[in-house]
Amino acid sequence: MRLPLLLPLVLLGGCAWEAGEGFAVLEPTVRVAYTAEPSRAVSDGYQRLSSDYQVHLTTATMRLERIELTASAGGGGTSTFDPANPPPGYSLCHNGHCHRDDGALIDYEDIAAELGGGGAAPRTVATLPVGDVNLLVPETRAVTCAPACELPSGEVSRGRWAVTALRLEGTVRDGRTEARFAGEKPFRLEATPGSATAEPLAVLDGDLDVPSDREHAPRVLLALQLEVTARIFDGVAWEVPQPGTDGTVDLSAAAHAAAREAILKSVAELAPFAEVKREDR
Repeated sequence: MRLPLLLPLVLLGGCAWEAGEGFAVLEPTVRVAYTAEPSRAVSDGYQRLSSDYQVHLTTATMRLERIELTASAGGGGTSTFDPANPPPGYSLCHNGHCHRDDGALIDYEDIAAELGGGGAAPRTVATLPVGDVNLLVPETRAVTCAPACELPSGEVSRGRWAVTALRLEGTVRDGRTEARFAGEKPFRLEATPGSATAEPLAVLDGDLDVPSDREHAPRVLLALQLEVTARIFDGVAWEVPQPGTDGTVDLSAAAHAAAREAILKSVAELAPFAEVKREDR
């Protein structure tokens, strides 16, 4: 019954859509940058922390394994969701999400909505592989889509960023008059999952509003962005970790787990954002 409604619109020439094409076509870019906040700026490129310590980064790289774009789709069924007994297609349910067979990480509430028929259940419509990015020398990188950049009918409402590696190097000093330690303290952090099958270091959620239908211009210029600031270091008690024999604090060491986890927790709370422009083809 849909074709008779669409055909006159196509013949009138108001739409560049052709049969067999998606309802929207993505042209995605990704930009990740370490951003200095003017309100926290001090001398020599340092950034002031909420703890009165000051941090200066000399190296900051991140590996974004993928960005999953999820959209609403019809749900059904009356089953209840039990993380200890996930439904077919899901496994390894923990920390609020399950691993789907296609590799996507799906929140408990999303699976429950899908099983319970409580409205639209999200599904992954495109996966964007990114790779390693340099936060100190940011670039706007064009990325591809898997399986394709042509989207089915629906509304893309979320982007999930899987961070699988993080490397940070820099120095920290105390900004107080009565310093808690003297001079500058070099530090480094190299964080990766424990194995190839381990879950990402962090999964960041960003809201999106990208309708995929015949009512909006089909070409979608999607600029996905993430800003990392010195706030990720606010939760570290920098007086505690001590330098090793090389004079540097190795936050990857087991002895400094509390500092490392504080940084990773802050990274996981970062909020990606997007700029969306739509054009006719």
